[in-house]
Amino acid sequence: MSETLTTTDTKPAREALERGIAAATDALLARQKNDGHWVFELEADATIPAEYVLLRHYLGEPVDAELERKIAVYLRRIQGTHGGWPLFHDGAFDMSASVKAYFALKMIGDDIDAPHMKLARDTIRARGGAEESNVFTRVLLSLFGVTTWRAVPVMPVEIMLLPKWFPFHLSKVSYWARTVIAPLLVLQALKPKARNPKGIGIDELFLQPPLTVGPKTKAPHQKWSWFLFFRGVDAILRLIEPHFPKGLRQRAIDKSVEFVTERLNGEDGLGAIFPAMANSVMMYDVLEYPRQHPDYVIARRSIDKLLVVHDDEAYCQPCVSPVWDTALVCHTLLEVGTDRANSAAIDGLKWLVPLQVLDVKGDWIEQRPDTRPGGWAFQYANPHYPDLDDTAVVVMAMDRAQDVSNTKQFQPAIDRGREWVAELQSQNGGWGAFDADNNYLYLNNIPFSDHGALLDPPTEDVTGRCVSMLAQLGDRKETSPAIQRALEYIRETQLPDGSWYGRWGLNYIYGTWSVLCALNAAGVSPDAPEMRKAREWLISVQNADGGWGEDGVSYRLDYRGLEPAPSTASQTAWAVIGLIAAGVAGHPAVAKGISYLLKTQAAHGFWNEERYTATGFPRVFYLRYHGYSKFFPLWALARYKSVTDGRSVDYGM
Repeated sequence: MSETLTTTDTKPAREALERGIAAATDALLARQKNDGHWVFELEADATIPAEYVLLRHYLGEPVDAELERKIAVYLRRIQGTHGGWPLFHDGAFDMSASVKAYFALKMIGDDIDAPHMKLARDTIRARGGAEESNVFTRVLLSLFGVTTWRAVPVMPVEIMLLPKWFPFHLSKVSYWARTVIAPLLVLQALKPKARNPKGIGIDELFLQPPLTVGPKTKAPHQKWSWFLFFRGVDAILRLIEPHFPKGLRQRAIDKSVEFVTERLNGEDGLGAIFPAMANSVMMYDVLEYPRQHPDYVIARRSIDKLLVVHDDEAYCQPCVSPVWDTALVCHTLLEVGTDRANSAAIDGLKWLVPLQVLDVKGDWIEQRPDTRPGGWAFQYANPHYPDLDDTAVVVMAMDRAQDVSNTKQFQPAIDRGREWVAELQSQNGGWGAFDADNNYLYLNNIPFSDHGALLDPPTEDVTGRCVSMLAQLGDRKETSPAIQRALEYIRETQLPDGSWYGRWGLNYIYGTWSVLCALNAAGVSPDAPEMRKAREWLISVQNADGGWGEDGVSYRLDYRGLEPAPSTASQTAWAVIGLIAAGVAGHPAVAKGISYLLKTQAAHGFWNEERYTATGFPRVFYLRYHGYSKFFPLWALARYKSVTDGRSVDYGM
């Protein structure tokens, strides 16, 4: 663990620091649910609320005029000044988000000659038209009959019957791809058409007749050799698929239904993510399940549970984040360290105990068949898909709470969680989010994967969290092969400028914070080259206002260094905590970061943060955790107070 350094004379006034911590703590405690947990809104871009509206019209459901009015208010509010819709706040135009938002607003009843609709239409057409949409948008347009299925890569449902050794198998792709693809294969096989009672289309967004749109061109991340090979396979499948035996097709459809129904996950939904849940509803619909069938009812109800409805507007979340939110809040409150904060944190951790998955061998079992379950999922329930990041964070919080309470009340949960995390380390030393050794990178070149997010390979940020957990629980780099392999992976993935990539948060600030905490926990010296380079990089990218900021532009394929972005509270907190972990709590950059947080704290105790600081899929899908600006800045303030009081950083985060 790093030693506490003496702070400089530039440190913020003690009284201001204590007031800021107290105000944020009070506000955070007030948001705790009666049963002990926390959950905050999780916002994506225009695509999810737009798809929610379009799903209801696809199914021909009665119009909920008031709900649609509120969703329309939301969609109009987040329209960009460029005329289209971005993937994150103040982001660039995105074709697919813009096409879906326009389609939804037109479906709701917005006049296409209204200024905002005309601007959106002109912008879409000026950028190549709706034919430039991605594969998932093309699927939606084909379901509505706007385009034909020629615009979508062939994905025969017979994929469900392929042996595991085959180059493409569901076990070779990520959990999110699995749960989206399985019901989608049925839709592609049966090719239903939306009921669409209003008969709304969007032909005006195309530069060519939409029914003539063909296959999509190569995505920027794809290699020409692989893409041309898979395009050839796609052409062959397009010719022979209609001649597949009917009995074989029915077996494959039955296999898809079996896969979906086993993982339906009650009212938390298939995979507990909107795209998979929506596809499951449409799958049951095309198979003519009655609307009162229990599977249909559960699948449909799960989607409505994602809605956030305010007085003036509404939107649909991509999923919910109660386990992640609760675990991180508990860490924050344990850092604050008052009796009231510790008590609330322990209540939150008690809420988490029964959510540990101990009895379901999820899809991760394919790579680790002899491993016992023991992880936590991100959502209220998702037993087939616990994740390593959540589990490591929960385990560390429980371990820390035991130190505070001087009990072993969480030890059984800690032991099973640690066991599961350790067993899912990948061969290259890193950890992925949901699976081990999900490294079939060639699959990102198939035409369906124009988003480039088909897989779940090990990443630096999740690896950092898992190392932090193992180290906090007593593993040492001198004696632990797992930590030794992980540290080698971390050193190999450090960029020349000193930063690390962040897969699940934006981006290099997030990744660097995650790894620095791990290195500190593992006992790596602050003088080690990897620590020194990382903190020098963090200091070099600090903004003039004392904060740190980064947006989705940093995921660009031709990334050449961090581009300036406005400071945010959550990213500033990551940088501050990372620098403290790197052994430079007394550096002026840390004091400036703390001052930035104190001066931007709002009267309600939290921080206002419209900008997106988290990632679903790089370059494709970004997230705004409404909780991040509520607990991460408080965590940084409390950590700074702790080290200036002379305490060392003795925990993995």
